[in-house]
Amino acid sequence: MTPPHVPQISLYRKWLKDNRGLHFEGFEDMRQWSVRDLDGFWRSIWDYYDLQSPTPFSAVLGERRMPGAVWFPGASVNYARQVFRHAEAAHAAGLPAIVSGDESGKLAETTWPELRRKAAALAIHLRDQGVQPGDRVAAYLPNIPETIIAFLAAASIGATWSVCAPDMAAPAVVDRFKQIAPKVLIACDAVTYAGRRHDRRGVIDELLRSLPTVEHFILHSDGSCAQTVANALLSDVLARTGGAVNAFEPDWLPFDHPLWIVYSSGTTGLPKPIVHGHGGIIIVALPLLGLHNDVGCSYHPNSFGERYHWYSSTGWIMWNSQVGGLLSGTTCCIFDGSPAGPKDSPDWTTLWRFVANSQSTFFGAGAAFFASCAKAEIDLAAAGDLSRLRCLGSTGSPLSADTQAWFNRRFSVLSRSNGSQPQSDMWWANISGGTDFAGAFIGGNRELPQTPGAMQCRLLGAAVEAFNDRGEAVIDEVGELVCTEPMPSMPLYFWNDPDGARYRASYFETFPDNFDGTGRGPVWRHGDWLKVHPDGSCVIYGRSDATINRHGLRMGTSELYSAIEALPEVLDSLVVDLEYLGRESYMPLFVVLGDGVALDAEMKVKINKAVEAGLSRRFVPDDVFAVAEIPRTLSGKKQELPIKKLLLGQPIDKVINRDAMANPGCLDWYIAFAQNHLQLISGS
Repeated sequence: MTPPHVPQISLYRKWLKDNRGLHFEGFEDMRQWSVRDLDGFWRSIWDYYDLQSPTPFSAVLGERRMPGAVWFPGASVNYARQVFRHAEAAHAAGLPAIVSGDESGKLAETTWPELRRKAAALAIHLRDQGVQPGDRVAAYLPNIPETIIAFLAAASIGATWSVCAPDMAAPAVVDRFKQIAPKVLIACDAVTYAGRRHDRRGVIDELLRSLPTVEHFILHSDGSCAQTVANALLSDVLARTGGAVNAFEPDWLPFDHPLWIVYSSGTTGLPKPIVHGHGGIIIVALPLLGLHNDVGCSYHPNSFGERYHWYSSTGWIMWNSQVGGLLSGTTCCIFDGSPAGPKDSPDWTTLWRFVANSQSTFFGAGAAFFASCAKAEIDLAAAGDLSRLRCLGSTGSPLSADTQAWFNRRFSVLSRSNGSQPQSDMWWANISGGTDFAGAFIGGNRELPQTPGAMQCRLLGAAVEAFNDRGEAVIDEVGELVCTEPMPSMPLYFWNDPDGARYRASYFETFPDNFDGTGRGPVWRHGDWLKVHPDGSCVIYGRSDATINRHGLRMGTSELYSAIEALPEVLDSLVVDLEYLGRESYMPLFVVLGDGVALDAEMKVKINKAVEAGLSRRFVPDDVFAVAEIPRTLSGKKQELPIKKLLLGQPIDKVINRDAMANPGCLDWYIAFAQNHLQLISGS
């Protein structure tokens, strides 16, 4: 008989009592300690996970400030080294490193020795091409084992990794990679999505033309396309064996050595190239996945062969989180393709079949995926044996109470039908975080009660509050999500931002130095609406700024405008992304068209194709409306946020100052549109 599962957070709490003499009345008591005693908490995480460094650190938090906190000065780490320290034990237990699948239903396993050997082979190849620590290795690859291998290879030698998903169009990829001047490009020539094969050779050609710093191009190809000229084939590089490969060890690097560059778009300018460090990512990922997602080592006696799957593209920060499972020796289950299968005959059990066949114990996805499954009334029993699944994770946008309750009912029925699994008690690890710090602020706790539609708690080490306009922490009121203390995975810096001005403007201008008269330094403003309930549970109400958030993938409105307004027929445009708690997100686009141009079906298709070609199909608007004018300030700035607030139901006099507008007369149309839209969604 299988012994009862012991939550990882319970083991940690016991460890604190036994090794630190700390006793807490409840979780909130422990969380308050974790944000008051940053040195004590983060040192405990280092020791609890037995992190290694050949050099001692002089302090846990050498400089306590935001931005620019200095963590574990003197320590040496390496992300790949932390991953591979588990390889021997996990392999000896008969557990794979990666289980991969796609829309065909076929599965493949990558063993721990194979993962290590291939990463070493590519690392040696990169080093042979002159790649030095800090050089950028850019990848245009799907969610396959080779992408994880390439990332670990780059990390092993101190190169800085950056990846874009192959569903992104060339202009969007160039906007990202050109900023970071990569030395190496690794790219695929084709990708399959929704049952269709998409040729990416044209994108490769554009990338190589637009990235003059690339000295070495490695092609990943399955042979379905005519050969693209490359310096090397990834398959050939990964096939390398021999003594040098066997003897390879990842380099020891400073705690704050750059690990990867990810991109988070604001409302203006190019996407922000955010640099995170090896040490900060390691020490934040371990407690997020372990203590809060309750994902343990695959060979740990309390995890029973853990298999962790979070559906993601490589362009979403959840891909990085997925790979983070390897840091604790957990088997990662990855899926490449559409979660609904072929576009012509969508089947929302496609991904569930992968979960069943891969024997995943933890399954996470964007909230929109779960909502789509509930709307389609899927039959979970038809997906296969889900008896090993014990946790569902959700993020990307607010998960409605109705969707969560729908799945709870279905799993309860499934549990009664087979009598072999505790699925009537299915636990949800609903989290909210961001690309910006590659972590979560709010998430799950296996020991706390659950309320559908709410997240259970603020995370350990995350000094998160909901602030009103006066910078006061409020309970049971919607406010700005802020973090008042530094966390190790906050950005080291933005690429090409030498004085840190763009970094500070992105997070610290709303609540700057001494904003509340207490002498407190600046506070991180995340850009989400948050309500903290008296019991500590939380609800996210969507973005508080004008950034587009499509199922967890963020894009700046300026990037959308560049694609749309390149059309000669479109004179001006405005887009808003609306997230309603309990409803699907809705993104309308408003366009000013040239004289004699009608917004007919053909024009709408042309606009949608421009968005798909310039960005990605993910950012195609839900509706397009022709308008006479776009509301602008006296200085010419588009009034995105006021129009967004208006469409969310806030009174016009609370969201916009007509006297500060260049064209206040155009507001009447938007007011009428907002009234009609709100009536429509309320069903009245």
